[in-house]
Amino acid sequence: MESSLLTRRLFLSALALLLLGTITASVWVARSAEWSPPLLSGLLLALAFAGEWFTVEISDGALSASLVAIVLAMGLLGPIPAAVCGIAAVIHRSVTRRRSVAEWLANLVAFGAVPFTGGLIVRLAVGDVHSALARPVTHSVLFGLIIFGAFLVVLLLNFVLVGLNFWLSDGRSLGRQAHDFVPLLSGELAAGALATILVVAYTNLGLSVLVGSVVLLLIFQRLTAALVRSEQRAEQLEARSRQLVGLQLGVLRTLVRALKMRDPTTGQHASAVAHYCEGLAREVGCTEDEQAAVRTAALLHDVGKFTWPDRVLQAEVVTEEDRAIVESHAQEGAILVGSLDGYGPAAEAILYHHERVDGRGYPAGLIGQEIPLPSRILAICCTYDTMTGRAGYRTSIPPEEAIEELRNGATNGQFDGDLVESFVGMLARSDPVAAIEAAQDADFEDALEFERRVQEMAEPRSSEPKEHGGIRRSVTLSRKTGVSNKK
Repeated sequence: MESSLLTRRLFLSALALLLLGTITASVWVARSAEWSPPLLSGLLLALAFAGEWFTVEISDGALSASLVAIVLAMGLLGPIPAAVCGIAAVIHRSVTRRRSVAEWLANLVAFGAVPFTGGLIVRLAVGDVHSALARPVTHSVLFGLIIFGAFLVVLLLNFVLVGLNFWLSDGRSLGRQAHDFVPLLSGELAAGALATILVVAYTNLGLSVLVGSVVLLLIFQRLTAALVRSEQRAEQLEARSRQLVGLQLGVLRTLVRALKMRDPTTGQHASAVAHYCEGLAREVGCTEDEQAAVRTAALLHDVGKFTWPDRVLQAEVVTEEDRAIVESHAQEGAILVGSLDGYGPAAEAILYHHERVDGRGYPAGLIGQEIPLPSRILAICCTYDTMTGRAGYRTSIPPEEAIEELRNGATNGQFDGDLVESFVGMLARSDPVAAIEAAQDADFEDALEFERRVQEMAEPRSSEPKEHGGIRRSVTLSRKTGVSNKK
């Protein structure tokens, strides 16, 4: 602790000596001509000070127009004006934020001594840029290279001084700071390149082009600040959206797990139904989004059973008194799933998956094509797995008998006949027994992919999802409302 404090004091003493050395060197190299022309000097001082008003703080640092003014002063005026512009840029920030004495000292060196060094490099390489003797150099590409080289030296020295300061005060290593500085580097280099171009433009075209460029620079900086702020707000909104979606899906995950604990067959049945639904949706030409909606609906179609009492959930035979409770699970599940952003199509499929094409289903008594395609797919796949799988109220039957039952159901007005035949054709191209085993082996929670859904649902959508193949965006009851006791 004492050694760290001693090192910090030695560093501050070194900064003080460096600032004192800069002041001494300023007296030695001072020239009255370096403030000429006065209009240019005043313009750059004003830009250096006003540039802080256009500064926007970002997560990795700050964007300011003052850097351009400092580089312009280094190239067009001299070391002392460059140092004064740097101090003018930092003095506003230090005063408004009530910096400590140590922070004041570090800022004065970084924004005073370092620009002074850059201006001195340019003077030693070129001399008086406004003199006739320097005109061959100032009107060549070499001049631009000298200015940009001096800027790179200034950038490196500034990073070293600031980095050492943070290392000694906060313990942040130079390597970590360099990693954090990389996102800002492109902006710094762009500012240095712009300043270099303006220096060369001034020496070739005069003050008028510089004045016009400064106005454009401030406008551009203001627009950049607005853009950065909007991106920050967007990032905050995305983070909040992600938290909200995670909370919503967390509640749903808890309900699913609780239902699995009460009835272990529920998860197995849902995974198998999802396996069949995804295949049938692909078979009939549904898009990938529609397949995903049907698959999600299949995985969650029984979540409404969470509201059932144990006597109903664990009963082998449903009594007439409890039939109303059983038939309400489609609506209860649709309400739970529909409360999640982006789950409207899945909720709608769940709501209507006990409808019949002859209109005698529930909860709304829809007829034929009025029933959404995902609901018709879900009805067939759910019934088939109930008959062939290990879950349900009855003993499983062979695939051949289950297929015959599906065809009878289509004849009797329960299922969509065309979809039944598509489902049978899909099964015929594979081993039905193997298909049942593959469906039963699917893992319920892995199939739900909660983490990926949090990521996808939190991302902003460019437009509303389109309606295809009978998938509708809203969850509504049509023709009739309430729970019907029709079988």
